[in-house]
Parts: sequence; C-alpha cells; structure tokens
Amino acid sequence: MSAHDSVIIIGGGITGVLSAYKLAKEGFTVTLLEAEHIGSGSSSRTAAGIRQQFSTPASVRAMRFSVNAYIALATELSLSEPLLIQNGYLFLFNTPEALDAARVRVEMQQGAGLKDVELLEADALELKFPWLASGAHLGGTFCPSDGFLLPATIYQTVSEAARTLGVQIIQKAPVTSAVTDNGSIVHIETPKGRFSAATYIDCTNAWSPRLATLLGAATLPISPIKRYLWFLDRGEVMDEAQFLGMPLTVLPSGVYLRPENAAVLQVGWAHQATAEPNFSREDQDTIAALFSHEGDLDARPYEAWMTIAESVPAAEEFAGLTATTAGFYAVTPDHNPFMGFDPALSNLIRMVGFSGHGAMFGPFSAEVACALVTAKRNIDVITLNGEDIPLHAFHISRDTSSCEAMVI
Repeated sequence: MSAHDSVIIIGGGITGVLSAYKLAKEGFTVTLLEAEHIGSGSSSRTAAGIRQQFSTPASVRAMRFSVNAYIALATELSLSEPLLIQNGYLFLFNTPEALDAARVRVEMQQGAGLKDVELLEADALELKFPWLASGAHLGGTFCPSDGFLLPATIYQTVSEAARTLGVQIIQKAPVTSAVTDNGSIVHIETPKGRFSAATYIDCTNAWSPRLATLLGAATLPISPIKRYLWFLDRGEVMDEAQFLGMPLTVLPSGVYLRPENAAVLQVGWAHQATAEPNFSREDQDTIAALFSHEGDLDARPYEAWMTIAESVPAAEEFAGLTATTAGFYAVTPDHNPFMGFDPALSNLIRMVGFSGHGAMFGPFSAEVACALVTAKRNIDVITLNGEDIPLHAFHISRDTSSCEAMVI
C-alpha cells in the first residue's frame, strides 16, 4: 500500500471503529484518532435501538443491510454473545390519521424489501402483546427483525479486531490544529503528534461543528442536542420472560421503552431543547433537575412513567426509577446524516449528523465510507448484497426541507 491508500479516521465511536475495521479489511492503512477513549462519546450513552421502520426508502434499505451486517459480524468475530437483540420495534398509534399514515409507510417499507413489517389493528395488537392496555390504541406497526444493540460490545470488540488488522488506534489524541494547502488537508496536529494521510474521515458526530472550524471545513447544519435515558425497576411485577421479550415500544406520546435487562426498563422521551454547540465532555453527564429521577414528581421521568402506565398497566406497580443518563444527539434539519466529501476540503469525508441513529447506521456507514475512499469522489448509489441503495438522502448538498418522519 502506498501513501495514497492511507486514511485517518477522527472519532472512536461506533461509526469510527466500524469504518476503520472495514477499510483495514479492504487493505487500506488506517489510523484512528480518538479525543478521549474508544466509545467515550455518544456511543456509550445510546438507547441502542436498531430499526428498519423509517419513512425514507433509502434508510429502510440501509437499515436492512445494517441488521444483517450486525448478525454476520458477531459470527465473523466468533463472539459468544450477539451484537443485536431482535425483540422487534413496536410503534403504537391512537388516532385514525396516525394509523392511516402508518399504513402507507408499511406499504412503502415492504416495497423497500422489509417483508416482515406488519400493521396490526387493535384486536390483533392486543392479542400479540397482551401486556398492553385494552382499548388504549387503535393499532400499531411491528417488525420482529428490529431490536436493540449491545453498543459497548460493538466498539470494544470491533476496535480490537481492527487492531489485529493493523489499524493504529491512538486515544487521548484530540485534533488541535490542521495545515491545509489548495483546498486539502496536509496534516493534523494532536497532543500525541502530527499525522497525515491521503484521506481523512470525520466521525465525530456531535463534535463535528467544532472540528470543522479547526480544519477549515464546511459548516454543516448540525445541532448538538441533549437527550436523557431513565431506568425503571420492575420489581416483582410482570413475568420475567414476558418482560425480557418486550420489543422496543414507541408510544403515541413519543415515550419509548425497552428491557435493559431482566429487572430494568429503559425509558426515553425527546423534548424541546436548545442546541449546545459549546458543550464539554463533562456536560454529557450533566443532568438537569427537570430530567432527573431524583427530582420532584413533576419531573420529566415521572411524567414518562405515568404515560407508560396508560399503555402498559403493569408499569404502574413497578418499583421505581433508579438512574438517569444523558448524552448528545447530532441533529440535522431533516434527521438524516451527512455522508460525503466536504465541499471545502477535497480529501475530507464527513460521516456525521446521525440524529440519534448512529449506532444503527454503523455497518452501512462503514460501507459508504469505504466506497467514498475508494472512489475518491462523491457517489450517488452504493450496491450492497446485490441491492442498489441511493445516497441522495444523505448527500451534504441535499435539500433538507423533506424530513425523516420516524424520529424518536
């Protein structure tokens, strides 16, 4: 391999480590630079859902690939546990308009190859999921091959696998400056030294706006938004097997929940929030009182708990909230990521702005990153497993006025 085949990846989350692993398998010389330690950003704070139920056909196809890739990767790495728990995703609806829109989406999703997604009317819904409140919902959509990931296992095992392939992983190495010439990066500086490569990949997600400033890259519309997760102890309520088998369930209110383990329900709920472009590493773990399980009974997690009990009656008797965690989404105007060469720097690829979907996009993102490095230009289509997946919805220069509808 020559210098023309060298790649520097900036950011050691799931996107970064999977991209490093893929590129190394394809024969590229790869260096991964992480500002703190592998997985220390949003990857260690994710709800880790993975679903194929999106409103954009390209995202449906991309996530079909990611689901199968995570299953195959566990076998490829000879892991003793899966990377993906396929409990499914269940979206619930309680208005005729929402159910009609879901019906249209399911038809589109099936047309995009997601054959196991189904729309369930109220009676069928309650028969399949007897733990739901009777009469509380008009229907729902369910895909059994969806589920949730084990993020720590992903970034730890894949980073180790990447090292065995020759990837140089350097931690505690934030980018501090860069030298550019004629619209391309010559080298970057870090506390661990100077690094140069033919191609650079930005996998910093919520940190991407500040990295762009350091590098002289294009300003992309990415807003770092704080999101919270809460953990609700089920106590002795519900049969353990039934509890563990619950899909990641999204209520009409937007509250979502899934089993974290046999004893704990993980809960999340998006809220109106102001972007925090200057957040610090420590701010990732700062919990505002309104969102803390240690707050008053009118705090957001208790409101979420009461909302869950309206749909899942058993939850009313759960033992109580035990913990709160937080992290940052990198939100784009249309909730789709940016994947492509930077308009201002010809040898910089941006793989950022995943809007809370970075972990699930991981294997697909790695394939796109590798295809871009290989092509040395932006591409419109990537072919995976014999299927063409258009990339227009992810182009940096796209019109962002048409939004992804399935966002939680």
